[in-house]
Amino acid sequence: MSKRVLFIIGSFNKGSFNRQLAKKAEKIIGDRAHVSYLDYEHVPFFNQDLEVPVHPEVAHAREEIQEADAIWIFSPVYNYAIPGVMKNLLDWLSRAVDLSDPTGPSVLQDKVVTVSSVANGVSSKEVFKDYRSLLSFIRMNLVDQLTGVPINPEAWETGVLEVSEEKLAELSAQADALLAASDK
Repeated sequence: MSKRVLFIIGSFNKGSFNRQLAKKAEKIIGDRAHVSYLDYEHVPFFNQDLEVPVHPEVAHAREEIQEADAIWIFSPVYNYAIPGVMKNLLDWLSRAVDLSDPTGPSVLQDKVVTVSSVANGVSSKEVFKDYRSLLSFIRMNLVDQLTGVPINPEAWETGVLEVSEEKLAELSAQADALLAASDK
């Protein structure tokens, strides 16, 4: 199993619905790839004053990205937009590795990526618009087979996300597409 898929959760909440969805995706991937989760809780707010020398948490995140064959983002929706912690991480990682050439490649450039989102109502569709725009702008290769999963009403009390068979099938197709794209 040489293929590596890096999961990035757009919430630091350990029991988040998106983390629960990621666990379901990990089971779907099974032994077809090694799945790891990016720990980026201590990446500082983006600040050009902190770019040199490279902050250790940013360096760690860059290493994890470089080692991955594909990236799968699991994102909540905050006010119909990308969560601030995720946007902050992408801002850091999209910077050129060699700052003497700010238009040069970043660790994200040409990486295969996909996005899933657990959210209320149609807000997943709204945040997918933001991700499509942002990920192409930062020169990533988006596998545009995105899965939006609604929150089951009782989850707010139980803390347990229930995912329908239809959505699990979509997640499985998304996993297949991501793994196939990372072969190219």
